[in-house]
Amino acid sequence: MPRVSQDHLAARRRQIVDGARTCFARFGYEGATVRRLEEATGLSRGAIFHHFKDKESLFLALAEDDATRMADVVAEQGLVQVMRDLLADPDRSRGHAPGVDWLGTRLEVSRRLRTDAEFRERWAQRSQQLTTATRARLQWQRDSGNLRDDVSVDVLTSYLELVLEGLVSHLAMGLPSGHLEAVLDVVEESVRRYRAR
Repeated sequence: MPRVSQDHLAARRRQIVDGARTCFARFGYEGATVRRLEEATGLSRGAIFHHFKDKESLFLALAEDDATRMADVVAEQGLVQVMRDLLADPDRSRGHAPGVDWLGTRLEVSRRLRTDAEFRERWAQRSQQLTTATRARLQWQRDSGNLRDDVSVDVLTSYLELVLEGLVSHLAMGLPSGHLEAVLDVVEESVRRYRAR
């Protein structure tokens, strides 16, 4: 019997994660039943749970996948760019910007962090990647002389993460977003080093 290639296994895992992201975003964690996961992924429960131990492991994997994608953009362009990408095209679910499904996943992570201590403990082991990337990018900006030096990098990291959470909530609630590009200009300017003109 031929062995299944690593490429095939990786593609199948990607198919499951992508389908599950849509399912969790639409129905929430509790509403993402096995039947709905099967429909969203186009695969049987056996195929899904061959790759993931349980529903929580699947949810953590897709949340971690989203965090990794965001951390890659942050490392290259900064957290404000992640927010600009999200604002520019909230319907995009591939490429650099997280999309609408990402918004749903992010909100579900926040809800579960608030209500589920066991999930909070498991998520803490995975969630540091975005903070680390943001902190490293800000330190690089400071070392380059582009970042204000009267506030610690840790405080600026927390500030930008809070702005991101607010933007996510704003977009997820469907509130008007036409003025938010200008808001992000203010946010970006607020972390830059002041230069006399």
